[in-house]
Amino acid sequence: MAGHQTAGVLSWTKRGRPTEIRSEDFKRTYFAGRIIDIGCGPDLVVPEAVPFDLAQGDAQRILEYFAPGSFDCVHSSHCLEHMSDVRAALSGWWALVKPGGYLIIVVPDEDLYEQGAWPSLFNSDHKATFRIGKSESWSPVSYDIEALAKALPGADVIDARVQDHGYDRKLLRRLTKARLLLFRLGLQRRGLFERLMHAGVPAYQVNLALDRLERMLGKPFDQTMGTALAQIQVVVRKQEGHTNSAL
Repeated sequence: MAGHQTAGVLSWTKRGRPTEIRSEDFKRTYFAGRIIDIGCGPDLVVPEAVPFDLAQGDAQRILEYFAPGSFDCVHSSHCLEHMSDVRAALSGWWALVKPGGYLIIVVPDEDLYEQGAWPSLFNSDHKATFRIGKSESWSPVSYDIEALAKALPGADVIDARVQDHGYDRKLLRRLTKARLLLFRLGLQRRGLFERLMHAGVPAYQVNLALDRLERMLGKPFDQTMGTALAQIQVVVRKQEGHTNSAL
């Protein structure tokens, strides 16, 4: 089911980015038993989760670190888009799920986050984009995340939805060469003003005013740097009795 999640509590990471809107019922239902949080950074999805990030190893080859069927819940937020082989990574993560357990994946929505630009304007490490509810994409590296989940062996997709809490869609503009140029000029302007402010020049208000002007003129900008979500969440249950293995 594709849709918009509006109930629950907005939680924040220490990196200043909102991650999920999840109710207490959601947490009780899915975050039970043994949990791994892949790509967690400093912010575990629940305190008792097993952390897995760069310090622990390569999420692309997760089965080199854990046996299949090791976890009741495998959670990953904003990590899959960094994998060099999306299908292989997802297959390995799925293999970790015990029969009857859950895989919860959160990825950026390509239209809300990437905004028609590839490579990504806002994260140069992104290697893939993700969509839901549409068969075609402007992106040359696009995946239908719900379709990928449904194709996992023994998978029942419980929920698949866009999470766009706080996102102002009216600010989305059709990407043009002029707006891309405005974005690049804005990066140069920001770098210049940061150097000026570092040198003690009181340029903050001028820098802020120029940024607002650029946005009014249609410069692409990342709303998730504020209070907005621009992502897709998919919850998948592994059928009871299904054999754990990677594709």
